[in-house]
Amino acid sequence: MTQPPDQPPQGGFGAPQDQPPQGGGFGAPPSPPPGPPQAPAQPPQPQPGYGYPQQPGAYAQPGPYGLPAQPGPYAAQPGYGYPQQPQYPGQPQYPGAPGTPPGGKPASHKTALIVGAAAAALLLIGGAVYVVTSDDGGGKKKPVAEKSGDGKHSSSGKPVDPGNGNGNGGADPDNLNDGRKPGEAKVLWYKSAPDAPGSGADAPGMWITGKTAVKAAYKQVFAYDAGNGSSAWDPIAFPQKICAVTPQKSADDKIVVAYMNGVSSRAKCNQLQQIDLSTGEKGWSGQVADGGLFDTAMNVELTISGKTLMVGRSESGTAYDIDSGRKLYSKEKYGSACFPAAFAGGSGRLVQVASCGAGGSNEHDEIQELDPATGKVKWTQPVKKGWAVARVYSLDPLVVYLTNQDKKAWNISTFTKTGKFRSEVKVNEKFAPRCGWAILERDLQGCQGVAVDADTLYLPTNATTGANEIVAVSLADGKAKWRVQSPSDESMFPMKTQGGKLIAYVQPSYDTGGQIVSIPVTGGSHKPAKLLQNPSGTAEIENGFFQGAIDWADGRFFISSTRLTGNDDSKEKLMMAFGN
Repeated sequence: MTQPPDQPPQGGFGAPQDQPPQGGGFGAPPSPPPGPPQAPAQPPQPQPGYGYPQQPGAYAQPGPYGLPAQPGPYAAQPGYGYPQQPQYPGQPQYPGAPGTPPGGKPASHKTALIVGAAAAALLLIGGAVYVVTSDDGGGKKKPVAEKSGDGKHSSSGKPVDPGNGNGNGGADPDNLNDGRKPGEAKVLWYKSAPDAPGSGADAPGMWITGKTAVKAAYKQVFAYDAGNGSSAWDPIAFPQKICAVTPQKSADDKIVVAYMNGVSSRAKCNQLQQIDLSTGEKGWSGQVADGGLFDTAMNVELTISGKTLMVGRSESGTAYDIDSGRKLYSKEKYGSACFPAAFAGGSGRLVQVASCGAGGSNEHDEIQELDPATGKVKWTQPVKKGWAVARVYSLDPLVVYLTNQDKKAWNISTFTKTGKFRSEVKVNEKFAPRCGWAILERDLQGCQGVAVDADTLYLPTNATTGANEIVAVSLADGKAKWRVQSPSDESMFPMKTQGGKLIAYVQPSYDTGGQIVSIPVTGGSHKPAKLLQNPSGTAEIENGFFQGAIDWADGRFFISSTRLTGNDDSKEKLMMAFGN
């Protein structure tokens, strides 16, 4: 179905803008700003657009989104009901949240997005990315994993450890718990941001284990005791800036970090390092090799599924064993002209999105599920020409967000385990998940503020003023099951489902701390119950994480910056933990 936008999307999963978006959200941060970003009293909120292709109609404001929307993304095929999504010119730029929701009544028919009714099983072969090579004795080079020195690890046992991000500060110099009101949670610990260039620096990822809270920032990876903030192990330093990380960790708490091989404009994001989050030990290291002319390692995407690390480039991907660094398989061009463009991993599943027939009459995207261990294709779903797969909201069940650049339209669709179309979101509403801007890659998993369980998709609505809502959407038919309003005048965003309840984060206001609430997902009442009320004395600091990563684990709320300003005059925080 399609829908007319009444405002241009501002970040999020809407059709990408012709120029880099402004503002951030709780997903990955936008491109580095020319100067230190100013934290707004309330974080900018991307316009909605979950699952609805936009209807014809001009945007209220001029600009790249000012064209009327066209019909949806799926090719009209029997058995498929996908709305059409926008296509991106050249190297795609995928904003994080869906575009403006449809206006008027939902269409009475479905516009099929997916192109075939049958799933095609293909086995892809080829190799292009590999780890550091060694001589096999016969003068030939073979891919190997290279073991680096172990990182030092220690436990200082200090209670509150602010410092400069290195984990060795003293008492709390800012007295953040001073004047805490009855019923308000404590600041368990916080970390000041490390030094960064004046132009700013990325601080990607945040991983919470049973014992540690780990954070990457500029050229280092820091680890803190999750309970008291003391140093869990010594920071790991890299010779150049960190340029990519695995957004998720393995089941045994392993991650992989990529960093640049130099500082020039021709430097590449091709150096890999595996890290054990529990001990701080550095495992294997490697280098990503270039492929063809348009398939370089200038930028890479990393994702984990089971024991498999997938390293994606612009036109290919190579899988490694996460424990040893041993190369498992490569995914390269297949068919007439299909190139792997992006990967999403987790929940034991690995999904590949390929760009096919670029510039030709048969130009389209294809979605494939791969066996993480072998790379064998389990099923293939072509997408209608003009529609691009921009984000993956969930792997199990599979929920994808698609866009159509030409038609300024978008759509959210769900699939069965065998890759068949299941449903599309039909709620006539504006949604606003928190997603970063993917400028040089699709960044399929760069979103927060959306949650999924076996039967339901939970989406936050967009509210320019006052309270927003979370809408529970049935995965069976795409219709709203129930909705609940934020308990304050600030917006509320889903974080995860846990123990039969939805855990959500309510943003802070200028003088009131944020909240963590739980919402029953079954039964007649869906009233939010407060789990944690962050202190009002730190509301300004909490608001400063407007591009932050968030998590709720073991009764504690963690929030961290994903972009450092590099402003030496500010008391910028890298990470904070709240709890009772």
